[in-house]
Amino acid sequence: MAASRMPALWLLLGAALTFGVAVSPAEGSRSRRHYDFFIRKADYTRLCHRKSILTVNGQFPGPTIYARRGDLVTVHVHNQGDKNVTVHWHGVDQPRNPWSDGPEFITQCPIQPGASFTYRIILSWEEGTLWWHAHSDFDRATVHGAIVIRPRRGTSYPFKKPHKEIPIILGEWWKGDVQQLLAHALRTGGEFQPSDANTINGQPGDMFPCSRGGTFTLPVEHGKTYMLRLINAALANEFFFGVAGHRLTVVGTDASYVKPFTTDHVFLAPGQTVTALLRAHRASPRSHLRSTRYYYMAARPLSTNPLVVFDNATATAVLEYTDATPQAGLATPDFPTLPATNDSAAADAYAARLRSLASDAHPARVPRRVDERMLVTIAVNEIACAPDEHCQGPNGNRLAASFNNVSFEAPRHADILGAYYHHRHRSRSAAGGVRVEDFPNNPPLLFNFTADDLPPELELTARGTRVKVLEYGAVVEVVFQGTAILGAENHPIHLHGFSFYVLGTGPGNFDGDRDPAGYNLVDPPYQNTVAVPKGGWSAIRFRAKNPGVWFMHCHFERHMVWGMDTVFIVKDGNGAEEKMMPPPPGMPRC
Repeated sequence: MAASRMPALWLLLGAALTFGVAVSPAEGSRSRRHYDFFIRKADYTRLCHRKSILTVNGQFPGPTIYARRGDLVTVHVHNQGDKNVTVHWHGVDQPRNPWSDGPEFITQCPIQPGASFTYRIILSWEEGTLWWHAHSDFDRATVHGAIVIRPRRGTSYPFKKPHKEIPIILGEWWKGDVQQLLAHALRTGGEFQPSDANTINGQPGDMFPCSRGGTFTLPVEHGKTYMLRLINAALANEFFFGVAGHRLTVVGTDASYVKPFTTDHVFLAPGQTVTALLRAHRASPRSHLRSTRYYYMAARPLSTNPLVVFDNATATAVLEYTDATPQAGLATPDFPTLPATNDSAAADAYAARLRSLASDAHPARVPRRVDERMLVTIAVNEIACAPDEHCQGPNGNRLAASFNNVSFEAPRHADILGAYYHHRHRSRSAAGGVRVEDFPNNPPLLFNFTADDLPPELELTARGTRVKVLEYGAVVEVVFQGTAILGAENHPIHLHGFSFYVLGTGPGNFDGDRDPAGYNLVDPPYQNTVAVPKGGWSAIRFRAKNPGVWFMHCHFERHMVWGMDTVFIVKDGNGAEEKMMPPPPGMPRC
């Protein structure tokens, strides 16, 4: 059943807005930090091939933002590139401040070449590892970096402070121009070309040609503990990550602390972060025995849909004991044991171990009463090919994706947040458009979502700009239900403006009478990106206390482009601190 085409949302027809910066009383006491980001092209060589890529400050990966819990960080973005761009601060709630959230045509018009915009990143409860990335086209392939949020001054980690912290960013590299690959896929309606290599901190590792000299190396000393701030910045791949000869103690995910547990490997879906401690216990300098000086760190992809071609290469980096006895010759580092590229059970088992710390300093406040329940089906679909087109998707159609069989279509001449704000502060006629607030709470048709033999008519969907409006303070429970339409697979679903409790996950079709009895309401993990398992479901819950316009989408980039997205609009509350801030000066115009 295909969703009907809907008109554009709050069409903004050139009307002017009044801008000003609202400062809440709490902001006056925040520590402030400032960064300048210059978006510009830079030449990089990978896989024996040199090409020009979009970067921040000429760096790939980009610069790390360092802050403390509760800080206010301003980032002045200067677009010196040749295309429009926006930047998103992934996992930062941005309380009352959707204007600095970043997704193009959702909360802002893009920053045009030669223009600048200042983002205000308001940190609140977040503490741990997050990241920033471009949120325009496929720019985040090379425009991304870490956000390190340390405890407030006068407080400490809920574990012994490590000797050093190191961002470890997992990503991908294409030999070709990513924007041209995107344009080709959108023009033809076919699949996107997979990457030519996976990377660790921008490098594929010494198993690839022309790569030995650039391989990322982490120097360590025996007896010291290191904090690895792991980030999956990939567009298309989920990853297992491990270090040969060492176990990792997981202490956080998505800037929220978890009950520590030790594991041989971690799993990260695109968008997710993991904070893990590594104790350098090998290669003692006092030992008279010859010991290994080098150990491989490795990232191996997971692919859960055999119908999708993917980059199955393993990226490597090297952990080096700088105080170990030098070894004669070039010793080959030990390699970690990682799950196979199709071992979805290992990914599910890892996720099941995540539990919030739930301490006095870092409590788990799981809402018990639910005001709004949603069942959201996740699917890769087809859209009928136009008569004058030659499409290269399944059955001669265009590939698409959807939530509840609505393939989201963002406006291209306005942003939803600006249009919504304008609509609230002007008459309906002055807004010059139509409000479409009917994103469905349930799929249009109930069927055996995870069956292997689904009828072909279920594959079709249609575009629509449909959003879900929530009352301020409402408790929302969303069950994401995977489907087998065009093949079942994992889906990393990210919500802007909120983190949420992942109450439960399971195989097959969600049973509303049986499955909630197994929810974890005591210490569920608190995340901003949930990896919905192949052929299964995940249930999340959050309290809508952040007024504004907030994007929700799959973090597989091609799925997002195809329409596996929607928007939550949270209304203002009654109190002064429960209302969305007005737009800042200098918002980019479309």
